Amino acid sequence: MTVTKHKPVNVLVTGGAGFIGSNFVRHLSERHEGKIVVLDALTYAGNPRNLAGTLDGERVAFIRGDICDEELVAGLFHKHRIDTVVHFAAESHVDRSITGPDEFIRTNVLGTHALLKASRDAWADAAGARRFHHVSTDEVYGSLDGETPAATENTPYAPNSPYAASKAAGDHLVRAYHRTFGLPVVTTNCSNNFGPYQFPEKLVALATVRALLGEPIPVYGDGAQIRDWLYVADHCAALAVVLNSGNTGETYNISGTGGLTNRQLLTMLCAAVDQLLKSDPEVAERFPTAPAAVGGRSAELLTRVPDRPGHDRRYALDDGKLRRELGVEPVVGLDRGLELTVRWYADNEPWWRSVMDGSYREWVSTQYQTLAAARGA
Repeated sequence: MTVTKHKPVNVLVTGGAGFIGSNFVRHLSERHEGKIVVLDALTYAGNPRNLAGTLDGERVAFIRGDICDEELVAGLFHKHRIDTVVHFAAESHVDRSITGPDEFIRTNVLGTHALLKASRDAWADAAGARRFHHVSTDEVYGSLDGETPAATENTPYAPNSPYAASKAAGDHLVRAYHRTFGLPVVTTNCSNNFGPYQFPEKLVALATVRALLGEPIPVYGDGAQIRDWLYVADHCAALAVVLNSGNTGETYNISGTGGLTNRQLLTMLCAAVDQLLKSDPEVAERFPTAPAAVGGRSAELLTRVPDRPGHDRRYALDDGKLRRELGVEPVVGLDRGLELTVRWYADNEPWWRSVMDGSYREWVSTQYQTLAAARGA
């Protein structure tokens, strides 16, 4: 297959103040000579502090706004002569999609459609290369049993949560705009990300913070759900290659280093926290309620809670296409990624303290009861 080269000049990054988006902006800003415009509505998981040190108002600019605001988006395309869109903006936490799915449909479906329309209108008569890079998830492929091969780019979609269904709808719209209108698109589906700047409701970030604070770490059901884990820096590096060299109209899976049960992952994470506190007395002194600070083990905090309704048992992505065609594979990996992540949260307590305000902590403390009620437990 012939690789399509694309050289971005003026890039619009939606959701660029969120977890993966902000890491990608940092990655791109160190390598890209053109302009980067970050658009983010700054809902609870978006934080402009995630972009500290990158924003200069000229080469990297931040705009607070909603992707569903078609007038705003059209104005950005015109003002900044946008030739490339990297679309991260999404509601992404499955638990929240179960207790409140409406916002997921609005952002992930209607918002994606609004961006596609704006891109089509702005690029209709424009000269030069254009690209709409849509960032999606492995959850669109649904739950795999233990004998089923990992999902490829041709695996039929079978989303099981409102979140996954909303992302699948967005994926289909992107494909339709390419096939029907010729919009130059590329889609990537990734496995579970972890790393710096992740809002502490997702498993790795939440468990890391709770281990440092000595608070119970929730384990859904039997903890045997299998996930593949991708360090965010590996994801961002892969995204950049696909953005520049991926074939127009194609989909590429981006996966990590193999599947683990949630309990296995949490056990590894707890061991990484213990190792850091044992090797660094200054960190242990700052987190005196952590079990490892007093000779204990963080794994003692693992606490079984009611399972999530409709909880998928296994996700797995086959990234063979990405490796064969573009030569991309993870560099950091799981062990080193967990070590780096634990160190980052230990060194950035003011960041996660600031985002974990009273309303967030109240939500965390009640979400398991809410999920149990939704399940009828």
